[in-house]
Amino acid sequence: QVQLVESGGGLVQAGGSLRLSCAASGRTFSSYAMGWFRQAPGKEREFVVAISRGGATTFYADSVKGRFTISRDNAKNTVYLRMNSLKPEDTAVYYCAAKLGTLYYINVPDYDYWGQGTHVTVSS
Repeated sequence: QVQLVESGGGLVQAGGSLRLSCAASGRTFSSYAMGWFRQAPGKEREFVVAISRGGATTFYADSVKGRFTISRDNAKNTVYLRMNSLKPEDTAVYYCAAKLGTLYYINVPDYDYWGQGTHVTVSS
């Protein structure tokens, strides 16, 4: 079992930055590929970015490429999402997710565990 707790969301103006964190319980965090997803009101949950269990491989959605950066610290059981140049269309609840595996994964059903989400609101 892995429990995930996101933090760092909030209200920011367009063009601003936020850093989200996702803290995981358990001693096997380094065995899990991690991903960030988001869900805007009235829309389906969508993929944002994923990172392999060792952190060497990442994959970004086109909508965030060049603006968002994922990283992880396996010693701290934490994955981060640095979000720069935020746009109003980035407004959503952001979720982190974990999957036991060696690669990166981009589909919602791929993931085994989910956090409760953290709200990000970008004002224009």
